[in-house]
Amino acid sequence: MPLSRTATTFFPPVMEARRWLDGVTFTNDRPLINVSQAAPVDPPPEGLRRAMADVTLNNDEAHLYGPVLGLPELRAELARQTAEKYAGVVTDEQVCITSGCNQAFAAAIATLCGEGDEVIIPTPWYFNHKMWLDMSGVTAVPLPVEADMLPDPARAEASITPRTRAIALVTPNNPGGVEYPAALVQDFFDLARRHGIALILDETYRDFHSRPGPPHALFSDPDWHDTLIHLYSFSKAYRLTGHRVGALIASKARLAEVEKFLDTVAICPAQIGQHGALWGMQNLSAWLAGEREEILARRAAISALMPKIEPLGWELLGLGGYFAYLRHPFPISSADLAPQLVRDAGVLCLPGTMFQPEGDARGESQLRIAFANLDAAGLEVLFDRLAALPRNA
Repeated sequence: MPLSRTATTFFPPVMEARRWLDGVTFTNDRPLINVSQAAPVDPPPEGLRRAMADVTLNNDEAHLYGPVLGLPELRAELARQTAEKYAGVVTDEQVCITSGCNQAFAAAIATLCGEGDEVIIPTPWYFNHKMWLDMSGVTAVPLPVEADMLPDPARAEASITPRTRAIALVTPNNPGGVEYPAALVQDFFDLARRHGIALILDETYRDFHSRPGPPHALFSDPDWHDTLIHLYSFSKAYRLTGHRVGALIASKARLAEVEKFLDTVAICPAQIGQHGALWGMQNLSAWLAGEREEILARRAAISALMPKIEPLGWELLGLGGYFAYLRHPFPISSADLAPQLVRDAGVLCLPGTMFQPEGDARGESQLRIAFANLDAAGLEVLFDRLAALPRNA
């Protein structure tokens, strides 16, 4: 009997990791350090919450079905700000709003792929992308990154077959943290265009990019929409994770196909969250700049703290966005080490095996640290705990 769609993939990794907490007690003087998930733990700024409350109380239409492709005002604002940020041209009709960025990826795949088609994704990969490809009957073709945690376009080109429909990149990367240089993003775009396939570019963490200026120049190409499918999330920038507001930017023709998918799975994105995202985009630019500076400060703190654990055999492989990606020094797989860290160090993080194809040994020596919710003091405690682990852990 054929497998059901959900049976073709693995259990959600973050939910699996949370089960490691069962039966473990944490004390006030040694609380749990949870660096397993890239999600803000603080609520949105008060002004944004008040704006959402006002919509809830006074905008009756916000409680009804809205446009399938999202609020026109939010689509227009995202188009305007994207064009401004990337020094390019984006129109309202090329933007749609989705119920989170994962849904944007799912919609993109639905418009691109049929049963047995292929999508190339760098490994370590974002596991939800792999899960959706599995459930869609699409083959995820792994593209192992190089020593600098960056994918090689030449290796990607060698993996293209007649069934390849897209290359999917995440930058700043989840889980690796690395920011893809603009020239590398351009090379992948050119590669995709040359082969008549799509480049799916997930920039969920773009608001915390460390480099000045546009992260890439793709939107300055007048025909970017013949190749690029751009994904974005409002969750991290405006702390709207619980409201599920993401976006997809592509050609008008592709959005006509996307509309079929979105109408079927959700009818419309949640209206209150969309109004919150719109208010945030229009009013929180200075606040968001401060959030970015704080994330960059925490990133710098990790670099400064690495000398505490490097002599013990730890190695920093990637750093940026919300993530630090580490190689651990212990003679056991990260799949066993990560649950042990909960018990022995009060640290919950994800093993590299969750981000690699089954049987790929590289994940066994890797751990992902989602550092965005730890300030400098909290990061120091984390590194102290890692440094105190017995060498034969």
